[in-house]
Amino acid sequence: MTDRLQLHVHDLEVMVLTGIYSEETHLPQPLRISVTVDLDLPGRFDPDSPLSESKNYLDLKHAATTALPAGVHFKLVEAVAEHICETLFLGDRRVARVEVKIVKLAIAEAGESIGISLVRHRK
Repeated sequence: MTDRLQLHVHDLEVMVLTGIYSEETHLPQPLRISVTVDLDLPGRFDPDSPLSESKNYLDLKHAATTALPAGVHFKLVEAVAEHICETLFLGDRRVARVEVKIVKLAIAEAGESIGISLVRHRK
């Protein structure tokens, strides 16, 4: 089995144009996005290991926020998750697996979490 490092950025609240119903299609909706990335490891981490041997957490945050194209309407939140995965795979060849969880905050009535999880592996 291959050792992997997992990086997490959880509970980002992002406004995204998404939805299929007429009341959803004209305004951005609040989504809670969490991203977990499995990264291939170079070996051991020593006290003086440089950041280049790991990955900057801000890359995950960027993929789930500013890398989402402005003005693009995603019918499904699954497509939002797919875009995040593709952004992370294209940005770093060491990314082996991406898991994206999206909660649609606007449809919760009693604080429940309603949404999806998408897991993609590098092919």
